[in-house]
Amino acid sequence: MDQSRLNGKGTAPRPMLTDLWYPAENSSVEEEIWIGPPKHPLFSAGWAAQDAEVSSASERFPLVMLSHGTGGSSRQMGWLATHLARHGYLVAGVNHHGNTSIEPYTVEGFARVWERPQDLRAVLDLLLQDSWIGPRINIEQIGVAGFSLGGYTAIALAGGLTDFHELKRVDKKSGRLIDELVPPEFPNKEALAARFQFLIENDTTHKKSFRDKRMRAAFAIAPVLGEAFTASGLAPISIPVKIVVGEADQLAPAEANAIKFARHLKDSELEILKGKVAHYTFIAECTAHGKQTLPFLCIDDPSVDRKALHNRVSEMAAKFFDAHL
Repeated sequence: MDQSRLNGKGTAPRPMLTDLWYPAENSSVEEEIWIGPPKHPLFSAGWAAQDAEVSSASERFPLVMLSHGTGGSSRQMGWLATHLARHGYLVAGVNHHGNTSIEPYTVEGFARVWERPQDLRAVLDLLLQDSWIGPRINIEQIGVAGFSLGGYTAIALAGGLTDFHELKRVDKKSGRLIDELVPPEFPNKEALAARFQFLIENDTTHKKSFRDKRMRAAFAIAPVLGEAFTASGLAPISIPVKIVVGEADQLAPAEANAIKFARHLKDSELEILKGKVAHYTFIAECTAHGKQTLPFLCIDDPSVDRKALHNRVSEMAAKFFDAHL
């Protein structure tokens, strides 16, 4: 819980349910972690030994804060978290209140995107204070990673400043209408667009810097909201940033997002994955039931091997954080 912020109803502290992946003792017994109804899961979050002892191989480990995509969950990024944990990292995946599939969606959870970097900062504070895991964190080796809106979160936490009024001019600058920027995951597109526009006019919180100086590097996968960042808004970012995007991504087109970020950041690496790699290729592998139920999330072009792509991007992330944390 974040005691300094309220939940969507304003009745209690803001929840920040977090999944923690970590290197475990070799004797730990792993099991496959599923996402969705127990009898009919939709996704596989990979293999892990739940509640295992933290590895004694090292006294302290580097930490990566992880932010999921719009309406998703931290376990949908389990493929990345698991690989990093096997590589010697602690990974804290935060489920963003009102914008996560593990609880009911809310218009506030989708509209107040600037709550996300605050979530990661607040969870990091709590982890460092925790008597169990806090002493195992190397405070000199902390990074951030995120997918889609989680990519925005990583950029914001690195120090990027948004000007959401830029979205009103998006049709002139990139050819995309503002309606195209409203995420398809929310069931009432009109209500969300109206609430978002109201907030950017009446809530100045989004103009603040959410930079966390504890972050030493950022890894952004298919980041969105590139239109909300100007060159001057990206200028404060001084840490290394790696950006990965699929060439066929229609929800986060590279030119308006990944390429723009890379062009204006002082220290950036850009990887455009060629072929038919789309936006949702970066979420967890789906079960047969998931493919039947959620084809738009689960079915890739026949030329795309989602598992192989996850392995490739995970290795990129591990090499990037090894070099910069």
